[in-house]
Amino acid sequence: MASQEQHRSVSLRRTGEGELVATNARGGELTFGTGEEGGFTPVELLLAAIGGCTALDVDALTSRLAEPERFELVVGAEKVRDAGGNRLQDITLTFHVTFPEGESGDAARERLPDAAARSHDRLCTVSRTVELGTPVSWSLAGDA
Repeated sequence: MASQEQHRSVSLRRTGEGELVATNARGGELTFGTGEEGGFTPVELLLAAIGGCTALDVDALTSRLAEPERFELVVGAEKVRDAGGNRLQDITLTFHVTFPEGESGDAARERLPDAAARSHDRLCTVSRTVELGTPVSWSLAGDA
């Protein structure tokens, strides 16, 4: 059984047609929905979570050596609809990172591939969960 320190959760509340607000335990809120008017969809949030988790890992491991001049990450995937249902496949993360010239920039550039590999192979909870195929269950509360 997971301890309270290890348990993670968010609550979702409907705020309108095709619109939800996610709230975390610290009171942060994020609005998303069907993608109308430029908003994020759940699939885009999943891609952002995968990329964000990895980007934060890589940034922490490299920026202590040199502040990046550019740090961008593009996350892409193909949406598939088949007999197994809707899903994403071929999720890719492409880093666009530039460090300054000089010794510290060289050290950060040298660490970059290892940092990305460490995030992918061990550190990023989000992509590790997706790749390992963690089951998702659901239930209805008594008031549903």
